[in-house]
Amino acid sequence: MNRDYTPDTLFDATVTGTDGDKIGKVDEVYLDNRSGDPEWVSVKTGLFGSNVALLPLSQATVSNGTITVPFDKAKVKDAPHHDPGAELSETEEADLYRYYGVSDSYGSADATSGRDEVRETTTSAADLTDGHRESASEGHDTSGPNTDNAMTRSKEELRVGTETREAGRARLRKYITTENVSRTVPVSHEEVVVTREPITEENRGAALSGGDLTEEEHEIVLTEERAVAEKDVVPVERVKVGTETVQGTETVQAELREEQIDLDGDSAVTTGATGERTRN
Repeated sequence: MNRDYTPDTLFDATVTGTDGDKIGKVDEVYLDNRSGDPEWVSVKTGLFGSNVALLPLSQATVSNGTITVPFDKAKVKDAPHHDPGAELSETEEADLYRYYGVSDSYGSADATSGRDEVRETTTSAADLTDGHRESASEGHDTSGPNTDNAMTRSKEELRVGTETREAGRARLRKYITTENVSRTVPVSHEEVVVTREPITEENRGAALSGGDLTEEEHEIVLTEERAVAEKDVVPVERVKVGTETVQGTETVQAELREEQIDLDGDSAVTTGATGERTRN
C-alpha cells in the first residue's frame, strides 16, 4: 500500500469508486496502533452526510486530495456499522475486512489472524495527538474507556441543500381532428328559350334563304356552373415545449442534538473563583 501520505492529507479528501462516482468525503482517519500508519477512513455518505461508513486503505490510491477505492458507493453504504468517534475493535475490523474481501496491511484477509501478539486495536487518529502518542490515557472514565482529563462537547449542525429529481413529464402530441365546413357559392346555368317571330320585311330575306319545304335540325349546347372544392394544407403556427425555472422556498425541519457538560462533585469539591476558564 502506498504510505506517502499523512492523516492531515487524508482529512476532507474526496473518496471515489473505481467507476469515478463520488462516494463522500473523509471525516476521520484511523491509525494502526503498532505502526502509526493510516489504516481506515470514515466517510460520510447519503443525503446531508447522514450515513458514516469505514473504508480500508490497504488497496486505496491517494492522489491530489482524492482517494480511489476498488468499491462502488452501494458497497460502501452497506458496510457493517461502526459508531463514529469510537475505537475500532479487532472483531469489528475483521468483519470489515471480510466484508470488503481485502487483506489488511499485514497481508491477511482475516484482521484477527496472527496479529493478536503484534497489534493492538486500531484507534482513531483524532484520539492521538503529538504529545500523547505513547500514552493515550491520562484519566479514568467511569462510564467507558479511559480518556484524558478533558471531555469534548459536540453538537449537531444542520446542513441543508438541494437535490434535483424528476417531478413530472410534459410532451407535445399532434393529432388530427375533423370539422364540417359549408360555404355558399353563386352558380348559373343556361335554359332553352324558344322565340317565334312573324315574317316582316326586315327578316324576309333570312326566312327565304333556305329551301321551300325541307326537314332540318338545329342544335345548341346548354352550359351550367357547379360548385367545386379543393383543400390546401397551409402552416398555421409553431408550437414548442420547454422549461422555465420558478424560484420558491421550502422549510426543512430537523431535531439537532447538543452535548452539555456540567460539573458534578461531592459537597467537599469546590471550584475556583471564576468556576470556569476559557483557554484560547
